[in-house]
Amino acid sequence: QVQLVESGGGLVQAGGSLRLSCAASGRTFSSKAMGWFRQAPGKEREFVAAISWSGGSTYYADSVKGRFTISRDNAKNTVYLQMNSLKPEDTAAYYCARSGIMAATTTPLRYDYWGQGTQVTVSS
Repeated sequence: QVQLVESGGGLVQAGGSLRLSCAASGRTFSSKAMGWFRQAPGKEREFVAAISWSGGSTYYADSVKGRFTISRDNAKNTVYLQMNSLKPEDTAAYYCARSGIMAATTTPLRYDYWGQGTQVTVSS
């Protein structure tokens, strides 16, 4: 069983920064890709960023490219999402997820474990 616990969300003004963390239990963390998704009220869950098992490959949604950075520390079983230059449209619940494969992927169906989410609110 894998458990994912997100933290670091909160309220921030536009242009500000937040760093989300996702702590994972289980021994397979370092061999699986990880991802971040988000869901705003009334909208579908959307892909934000993904990182391969080694951290060597990353993918980003066009809407966050250049502003967000995904990283991981396999020794700590933790994946991070550094969010800079935040915009009101980034407001959403952010979820981390563990992929069933090693390669980074943008496809939600490839992810088999999900956290409970952490709320990010960006005020204008």
